[in-house]
Amino acid sequence: MPFAPETRGILRLPFAEYGHSVLGTPLRYIPCSDSCRVLVVAGIHGEEPETTFLLSRVLRAFENPFESVAFVLCANPDGMTLGTRGNANGVDLNRNFPTANWSKEPVGSRSILEAPRDTFLSAGNAPGSEPETAALVALIQKLSPESIISMHAPMACVDAPACTDLVKSLCESFNLPWHADIGYPTPGSLGTWCKEQKSPECITLELPRMSLEALFDRYSESFVTFLLSLLR
Repeated sequence: MPFAPETRGILRLPFAEYGHSVLGTPLRYIPCSDSCRVLVVAGIHGEEPETTFLLSRVLRAFENPFESVAFVLCANPDGMTLGTRGNANGVDLNRNFPTANWSKEPVGSRSILEAPRDTFLSAGNAPGSEPETAALVALIQKLSPESIISMHAPMACVDAPACTDLVKSLCESFNLPWHADIGYPTPGSLGTWCKEQKSPECITLELPRMSLEALFDRYSESFVTFLLSLLR
């Protein structure tokens, strides 16, 4: 599907609200036209704007909602606006899901990938304490997708417990390796929550470290092709 000049600047797909952020920002998603099979989630970490950027650029190629694929363009709009990894309460939303292994211990992250963990966020006052987390859980339960593709950066891999057909397709589309485990504990994460629920399958797409322009140049066509394959 070509990216015609008239489609590059406008996202024409319809949005629906599924909640509000700490600062009252509407949480919005692009619903599917029928039962949801796949939910794609970007921007859960505000310091990973490339996930929202790439997804937005790709979705501008489409005029109509997908029959069985829904999209959350930015799960952490306050963090994205503020330029912070966590939400406006300083909570890492991907450690705030209501899992059995949720921990109140501070969550460390790296300023750059090669650095030691030099930034610490809260995991929240309790599991699911943040409105963004609670709203996303409610949306997932409402849509009941078979699979979730959670977009992150910049570790350049596809992280999923099993190498399913969907995982293989993502690896091929993005030319990234599959890892069964990210290599460290993730208490309170979306992936951990999905494992405990037994469904949906949660696949983490870790984009490589690249400029926004390079991401679009390298992956736009293959990402569109991947999304079109979900229509079959």
